[in-house]
This record gives sequence, C-alpha cells and structure tokens, in this order.
Amino acid sequence: MELHPKTYEPNIELSEFVKRYWTLDGEKENIPLRNTIVPDGTMKLIFHYGDTYRHHSQNGSVTTLPKCFLIGQLTKPYVIEPIGVTGSFVVQFKPNGFVPFTSIPIKEMENTAVPLDILFGEKGKELGEQILNANSTSERIQIIETFLFSQLADKHRIDNVVKSTVETIFNANGQFSVNEFSESNKINRRQLARKFSSTIGLSPKQLAKTIRIQGVLKVLLNEEISSLTDLAYENEYFDQAHFIKEFKEFTGLTPKEFFGDDLKMSLIFDKK
Repeated sequence: MELHPKTYEPNIELSEFVKRYWTLDGEKENIPLRNTIVPDGTMKLIFHYGDTYRHHSQNGSVTTLPKCFLIGQLTKPYVIEPIGVTGSFVVQFKPNGFVPFTSIPIKEMENTAVPLDILFGEKGKELGEQILNANSTSERIQIIETFLFSQLADKHRIDNVVKSTVETIFNANGQFSVNEFSESNKINRRQLARKFSSTIGLSPKQLAKTIRIQGVLKVLLNEEISSLTDLAYENEYFDQAHFIKEFKEFTGLTPKEFFGDDLKMSLIFDKK
C-alpha cells in the first residue's frame, strides 16, 4: 500500500524559498519495509512527531535518524526504514531556497541528515520541541513560518542568475545543455557552476539530471509504458545503456527492477 502525503502551500512571502509543506501519517504495516528516497533537487526539514526511521547506507551500515533534522541535497538513493508509526511534517525548500537560512556551506550537507541543533543551535532545539508538541498541521506551519521569517536575514542571497537557471532547467524537464545556456545568456560556465555549488549544492548538470529522472519516474508511476526504449529516447538519453545507468544511479534499481516485486514507495510527490 502506498501512502499519499497531504500537501500545503507556504505563505506567499516565503514561496520564493519554500516549495511546499507536507505531512505523512500511517501505521508501520501500511508502509513498505524499506523506502527509497530518490534525489529530487530539493533539501527538506523533517520533523518526526511519530516514530523515527532508520537509514540504510550503501556500505551496509544502519543508523537511526534524529527526530528533527535537515536532509541535504541527495546525489544518490537514500534508503530508509520505518521503526514504528509514521507521523512526519516536512518543509520542502526550492533547489536554491535553503541558503538564506543557514551559515553552513550547502555542499557540506550533501547526502547527510543534519540535526537541528547543528543547523540553528539552541533555537533549533526549541524549534524541534515546538513542532513535535504542536497539536495540528496548521499550528506546525505557523511555528515554522515564524521561525523562517526570523531567520531570513538577507533575502537578496538568492542569486537571480541561479534562480533563472533553475527555472529554465525545470521548464525543460531537465533536458538542458549547460554550454548552450551559458553561451545564449553570456554567462561564464565556471562562474555558474560555482554559484550553483554554493547556493544549491549541485552543479547545473547534476540538477538537470535529477529533474530529468524525476520526470521519467512520474511517467512510469502514472502511465502505461509499452517501451522503456521509447521512454529513454523521448527524454533525450543517448541510448538505452545511458538511460539504465542514470536510472540506477538515482534509484538504486534498473528500470525493470523498479517494476519488480513491489513498486517501492520512492517518495515522489510531484505526480501532476
């Protein structure tokens, strides 16, 4: 059984930074034993008001995740396992949306669960306690928005070049050439890469690959596919081998395995 999150829009004044809030609730038996979170180009603050999760790393080690933390940019599949009853409140930032709220370099948080006290000090611990003790989603949203407004020291840290590049990548569903974009917009490619690294934690090419694979996954989850080869070419992969390699890089599975015994809940919420 696949759980479906409930999603909520942010305050209009935070919508430049926050993509959405969502909640996920369910008993352990209604959630697959292990869930694969597929990279989607965004960072998320996660608050487990239910039981927390375990993380299974690619080297075989297993760690228990904190109750409240930020998950940095993912560049590979992130496998988690519910310990008990799921109750989660999540703040999903836009790809370049978290940088104004932190002094920690974005790149240092890659593929990492960062506890709130490391991110925000004593204020982070207080935030976690307030969110976990809240009685409703609307109360949690009010708490997090008050906190984010107080943290928003310099709104201008959102770089307009990065912002327009991100929009271009999303509008093209990841079918994006860094060279062509740099030349047509007269932007130095290396300078753009540096800006992306510091504000998003990914290169333009990495973000484009992430958005493209998300597009493929949405098609796989929502439509009847007669040919994986056609799907690969429609999304401008060089060939079937390139498609399979990139698919496995992000999901940990080949496209055929993805359709295997049970379709893993990959926490892809942009299904429209």
